[in-house]
Amino acid sequence: MAERIIEITSIDPVTIYGVNDVKLELIRKYFPKLKIVARGDVLKAVGDEPELDRFEQAVDAFVKHFNRYGSFTESNIEHMMGKGNGNGNGGSKENPESAPDVIVFGNSGLIVKARTPGQQRLVDSVGKNDMVFAIGPAGTGKTYTAVALAVRALRNKEVRKIILTRPAVEAGENLGFLPGDLKEKLDPYLQPLYDALFDMIPAEKLKTYIESNIIQIAPLAFMRGRTLDNAFVILDEAQNATEAQMKMFLTRMGPSAKFVVTGDVTQIDLPNKQPSGLLQAVKLLPGAEGLDFVYLDNRDVIRHKLVKRIIELYDDKK
Repeated sequence: MAERIIEITSIDPVTIYGVNDVKLELIRKYFPKLKIVARGDVLKAVGDEPELDRFEQAVDAFVKHFNRYGSFTESNIEHMMGKGNGNGNGGSKENPESAPDVIVFGNSGLIVKARTPGQQRLVDSVGKNDMVFAIGPAGTGKTYTAVALAVRALRNKEVRKIILTRPAVEAGENLGFLPGDLKEKLDPYLQPLYDALFDMIPAEKLKTYIESNIIQIAPLAFMRGRTLDNAFVILDEAQNATEAQMKMFLTRMGPSAKFVVTGDVTQIDLPNKQPSGLLQAVKLLPGAEGLDFVYLDNRDVIRHKLVKRIIELYDDKK
């Protein structure tokens, strides 16, 4: 007899278990030789290795089905376990990984993938390099694509945590006048990062990840003194990092980390005309092994068509 521990980390476990474990009871009927116990997001199964392998493959297929289609029913279980397709092997004809261009399946059936050539270049570059700079104007999906790649890496257990950070520089506003403590002042500023995560991870699971520090969202200054390892790390709005901050951040990189730096060099909000660390990095770092620069432009804008036209008009003014 062997024991297998399976963690359901990307969705709410109730999705698989069902209310009052009704779906779990159905799953148990397809694995009568196993003793299956569910506690929170952990499934423990005891039995022979071949059956354990089949069970783990089935659970993985269930999770992928929900991530792709946004639902998982008892009928899905019956179909995927063989009653609907007659193969009886615990597999499914539906392969959520059959679309190679999909980065990650988000909530409610959301499919996140590269939607422009620039975004695809970013996806390809992150796959080949440990550190990637994604530079382009607003609306080109730099941050969203980077967050999707981070979520995929976490789900695939390529990293143990996701770290998202931004330099706390206000675009013509002053955080000091906002009400509340430091976290309450900074949360609205970090909201775009939360918004992307909410699209891709169920709310309760995201809350658990944040509370357990599996996903960390913090201002850039909080990175000082740390070694960021076994993590997918994203520095967003990097044009507002000073030269000292950029050097500090880049040298936090541990041996098993993946870094993505996103920024828009046309929207530098540093006070007192301080030089941007992103601009300095663009000059100093090209050619370093394992590091790449991906440039996006108005052809990659995926917001309202007016955004693309606004960018063009501002570019024409230069």
